[in-house]
Amino acid sequence: MKFNKQSATKKTINLAGGEAYIESDKLHLVSILLTSMVQDQHYRKSDETLDELVELIKNITDKKFVAKSAIYARTKFGMRSITHAVAGEIAKFVKGEDWTKSFFDKIVYRPDDMTEIMSYYINKYGKRPIPHCLRKGFAAALRRLKDYDLAKYRKDNADVKMVDIINLVRPISTPSITKLIKGKLKLTGPEGKTATWEASLTKVGQKAETEEEKETLKADVWEKLLKNKKLGYFALLRNLRNIIEQAPEMVDEACKQLVNEKNIKNSLVLPFRFTTAIKEIEKISGRNSRKVMDAIDEAVDISLSNVPEFAGETLVVVDGSGSMEGKPLEIASLFAAMLVKSSSADFMTFSGGAEYVNLKANDSTLSVAKKITDMAEGGGTNFHAIFEEANQPYDRIIILSDMQGWIGYDTPKAEFTDYKKRTGADPKIYSVDLAGYGTLQFPEKNVFCLAGFSEKIFDLMKLMEQDRNVLIAEIEKIEL
Repeated sequence: MKFNKQSATKKTINLAGGEAYIESDKLHLVSILLTSMVQDQHYRKSDETLDELVELIKNITDKKFVAKSAIYARTKFGMRSITHAVAGEIAKFVKGEDWTKSFFDKIVYRPDDMTEIMSYYINKYGKRPIPHCLRKGFAAALRRLKDYDLAKYRKDNADVKMVDIINLVRPISTPSITKLIKGKLKLTGPEGKTATWEASLTKVGQKAETEEEKETLKADVWEKLLKNKKLGYFALLRNLRNIIEQAPEMVDEACKQLVNEKNIKNSLVLPFRFTTAIKEIEKISGRNSRKVMDAIDEAVDISLSNVPEFAGETLVVVDGSGSMEGKPLEIASLFAAMLVKSSSADFMTFSGGAEYVNLKANDSTLSVAKKITDMAEGGGTNFHAIFEEANQPYDRIIILSDMQGWIGYDTPKAEFTDYKKRTGADPKIYSVDLAGYGTLQFPEKNVFCLAGFSEKIFDLMKLMEQDRNVLIAEIEKIEL
């Protein structure tokens, strides 16, 4: 089975009311897994996304592919809630397959994946019986966990706690599991006891008698957390403003950890988290805030260091229509900025119409991305305008969009054909879906279909220049 095959020529009406091509079930599944944060979107509510996901899982006979796709989305793209839903559905509908135990072990990328998956399953299908494959897989995952993992993700205030998982799946005990069950599990952290930065700050609030004492104790917490490297990368991004305001002497150390390449790569932090952090830092002023913004800018370049430098002429196109507002536009702008900078590519934005825009490749990545975001007009989505406006031959055209064209109703096939005749070009088209709605705008054989919010897209783009079926190949390589 291949994603980018000629059979994707059956037409439909997309969610915006325009003509489109139907994605194969497998491509639709992967598009949802790599883009859905299980939140409301412009054209789809979160519960509708989950309903669509369940129908896709039922329709795809190759359930092993579904499982591998969930592992790929979780471990390579950092997607959480949507993969928990897939795991819950596999637990319900896949019976008697030897690979399922391995799946429920490997889908546990972080300990609380178990509590989230179990919560999804119980809320939807009830507590009894818990499927055998889920119990066996989670039991194997639990035996891998040490004191720190179990203490940090014990989830004592959640509906489904880590101790509940242990009671439900009954793993062969380990010293760490025994300590958790008996309530004797302690974590040695920067304060000697606490497992998380949240717990550290909560303790400060309980101990302090005055606001001044609270601020002093908070500064001590940040100092200990940073010096002992006990603050995870995502937590660091979320708390940069707090560190600037409460522990200014630790800003240099925070910046050092921000630009640590190993920390960035291991974190699976999605690129838009950097822009979210910048928005928060922009609310305050001063030398330290400027230091932090410079560090975030450098971190972005590191996180996207795998951007391919394409040979030949490249056009990067960003959809600035109203349905792209929010995360899709932020990601499109960030990805476009990196592509323009890496390959000296031409840039075009479109909504109701399309226009070329000159971007300064020597500006910082986030500066270029912000310019792209700011120029988005909102309004309708006219894919025809891209090829009507394009005035030179390109080797590849990279379109970042939710793929919900509707102005002109028809797909842009005729305009694309005319562009090729007019310029003598025969470009590869990279269709980067940032919403996972399930439709395509291009059926041509040399269209490369990608989806997702992760910088891993760039790894796939590198490989696709040589192997068009690399996405399916990467998923199929996962062993169960």
